[in-house]
Amino acid sequence: MRPAIELEKVYEIVKPIIADVKKNGLVAALKYAKKYDGFEENNIAVSKKEIELAEKLLDRESKKAILAAFKNIERFHTQQYPKNYSIETMNGINCSRKFRAIENVGLYIPGGTAVLPSTMLMLGIPARIAGCKRVAALSPTKKEINPAVLFAAKICEVDEFYKIGGAQGIALLAYGDKSIQKVDKLFGPGNQYVTAAKSLVSIDPQGSAIDMPSGPSEVLVIADEKANPSFVAADLLSQAEHGVDSQVILLTSSEKLAAQVQVEIKKQKKYLFRKNIINGALKNSFVLIVNSIEEAIELSNKYAPEHLILNISNAEKYKKKIVNAGSVFLGSYSSESIGDYASGTNHSLPTYGYAKTFGGISVESFMKTMTFQNVNRIGFKNIASTVIKLASLEKLDAHANAIKVRMKNGN
Repeated sequence: MRPAIELEKVYEIVKPIIADVKKNGLVAALKYAKKYDGFEENNIAVSKKEIELAEKLLDRESKKAILAAFKNIERFHTQQYPKNYSIETMNGINCSRKFRAIENVGLYIPGGTAVLPSTMLMLGIPARIAGCKRVAALSPTKKEINPAVLFAAKICEVDEFYKIGGAQGIALLAYGDKSIQKVDKLFGPGNQYVTAAKSLVSIDPQGSAIDMPSGPSEVLVIADEKANPSFVAADLLSQAEHGVDSQVILLTSSEKLAAQVQVEIKKQKKYLFRKNIINGALKNSFVLIVNSIEEAIELSNKYAPEHLILNISNAEKYKKKIVNAGSVFLGSYSSESIGDYASGTNHSLPTYGYAKTFGGISVESFMKTMTFQNVNRIGFKNIASTVIKLASLEKLDAHANAIKVRMKNGN
């Protein structure tokens, strides 16, 4: 159902880049930045002066929109901060679970065919709420980072920003360099080369962890006969403009609506700037007539879309039936564009079916858990025989011995 991703061909290109940057650091990364992005400078660090200038260059309305989105995203994500807990599992045995922020994180902000300050907000805000000590961002560019992205980075209190992207940027932050500290986990979307690079560094013990595996962007719209065809078409087109490898799908119980949507797509597409990209994405896409909304939801759960739009009557009543989706948009006015930018939910989501096993980026994504146990003398006596028996069942006598030694020498 999804277009195939030719991973092996991409890996063949990416593997030598990663190996080179791992061995030679910034020198190698700059070589590839020049080759693929036309970046000619030797200094990739964004200066404070550049950030201040970006804020001055950005018009008031753009700053107002970014700040409004920031407020909503922050408000929603603040509620995600996880709670520690402690419990006495047995008399004398106290077990607890604590959340700790990942200390060093890297945020990849795509910078190819689109400028994405929204992605900076979606990654920078939860990183700060989590309490990460060092937040480093990176983005590909030929010369300078877009002012809107730098302004978003400033209000997210990003510590470092580097003018580099692609597989070389991922490798540079994953392994570090004498002038750039490595990160412990990398976040953010990217093209197939970035995705491949993230995958490869994540399986290298010397590399870094990543947020999630991913593929091309996608949306699945479920619409009934009452849906406005222009709304449906607009939502499909908005996702199709992400890339030629994107996929947009319409499931509807109405043949009439399906035909109307096709007409609307042709009509609206004429006036869109990225229509060539849209045309490429539409080749991967389709409309499917279903017997009922229930059948459409069943098919959607099997597909596990990144974005799911329910443009149907009484959309709320179907929430319990949805089990696999990155982010869900309920009702005719819940455009996916709103979630992409400013409603408050995160737009960095699992794609390519990974919504079956992954959720979108959250505050918890920037944290890890630790467990603690404190066993006093009473607790030890209560649990000693259980541990000895279990250790003997597994024939791990050193484990049992650690208990027996304490039994013999206890006061």
